[in-house]
Amino acid sequence: MAKHDDEPRTERGAATEAAAEPAAAAEPAAAGAAPGSGAGGAADGAAGGAADGAASAAGGLSRRAFLRGSAAAGALGTALLNGEALATAAAPPPVRREAGVELVGPGAVPMTWRINGRQATATLEPRVTLLDALRDHLGLTGAKRVCDRGTCGACTVLIGGKTAYACSVLAIEAQGAPIETVEGLGSPERLHPLQAAIVEHDGQQCGFCTPGFVMAAKGWLDRLEHQAAPAAGAAPTVADVHRALSGNFCRCGTYAGLRPAVLAAAAAAKRRPAAPRGGQGKEGA
Repeated sequence: MAKHDDEPRTERGAATEAAAEPAAAAEPAAAGAAPGSGAGGAADGAAGGAADGAASAAGGLSRRAFLRGSAAAGALGTALLNGEALATAAAPPPVRREAGVELVGPGAVPMTWRINGRQATATLEPRVTLLDALRDHLGLTGAKRVCDRGTCGACTVLIGGKTAYACSVLAIEAQGAPIETVEGLGSPERLHPLQAAIVEHDGQQCGFCTPGFVMAAKGWLDRLEHQAAPAAGAAPTVADVHRALSGNFCRCGTYAGLRPAVLAAAAAAKRRPAAPRGGQGKEGA
């Protein structure tokens, strides 16, 4: 049987409908006003202020106070972080010592060398070898990388007048002693006597290992020139040259031309007047 409007309502049903009527009346008003504008915004602000005041009165943290505190903390944290980063970048790293020795690294540090009579500087990591410093940072590519293990001699240079494999010496350790590379000996227009002798005796083929041979022979000839001769008028032999260049290898097999060339350069050095003490003793440099 259908229900008619004029039917008597029960007491419980009347109470339910009376409670629902205020909520239904509030929904159109809320939907008709955007939050924060007009009467709706004023109502929201009043409600928020009342809620904040109630929370403050109750001793708690209101939503508005929480948001303000969060914004202030974020700004303060950003400023502190920026200031700390700037201070860290500006301050020099502290000096570290162990057993009386200053420790450097692992970051790049400034280095200075005396190479071919000129000063050279670079900022490199302490792990960089002298060969890498010469080739990759100073533009001196005469020393070649072949084995990278100190066995072939293609990267031979002179450090303090002594032959050394540049691939086995750290660049930071090579500071303080004069360094000579093949670039400091001569030029195509004016060759060093040793270079000229190698060209004359056809002591090269591909030429990749030749700079190492030149520097190894130069170091040996310099020692031979400054040391006391074991016997008056004694001249170096092929066996002496073989021993002096035993740390250098040529894949092309040009030893038959290299050894006579070094002997010829040694004989020519004996005929030249001795260089004055403290002089460079170089020709064609």
